[in-house]
Amino acid sequence: MRSLAAVGLAALLLVGASATAGTSKPAEPNIVTDTCSQCHGNNGISSTAWFPNLAAQTKTYLETQLKNFRNHSRADHYAKAYMWNMAGTLPDKMIKEIAEYYKEQQPPKGSTTENPQEVAAGEAIFKNGITSENVPACGACHGANAEGNSMFPRLAGQHREYLVAQLQAFRDKSRNNAIMYANVQHMTDAQMRAVAAYLASL
Repeated sequence: MRSLAAVGLAALLLVGASATAGTSKPAEPNIVTDTCSQCHGNNGISSTAWFPNLAAQTKTYLETQLKNFRNHSRADHYAKAYMWNMAGTLPDKMIKEIAEYYKEQQPPKGSTTENPQEVAAGEAIFKNGITSENVPACGACHGANAEGNSMFPRLAGQHREYLVAQLQAFRDKSRNNAIMYANVQHMTDAQMRAVAAYLASL
């Protein structure tokens, strides 16, 4: 069985060959279908909690993250393990096409299996922050309904486990983001899980 990196390279070569041949088919569905969908699912809805849903994600955020994977400036564990090689040779044009493709997909449906008490606690944090810990309201940047806004990603309907992992990565600085570190550095794991449960339920 070929590695994901090998499959990704083959997909990139296929896309390049198609473009050279002068076909009118857009580039991004090839790599999305042949490579991205293996982890992120068809139409950007992932069936594995460790791989994020990409459907309806903001275009600016997706472009930025793909470029960060490409230049290795996003260095959390899963970025290194899966995305550094995948995005290593993506040209800017293809990054824009991939981001545009996912932006146009239907958003994921919220989970109905989250603990109601955790969801309520997470909603309070998302909407009001935690004043005693200097944690601001998440919705101020990510939108009142966690729909995202330009460089601030959509969080609604995202996998809970993925969200918790990213919040922890911001807190321990393995994912370098000064704003997010300042916002979550005093959050406990339980608070992170509650916020993630609320977002996953949307």
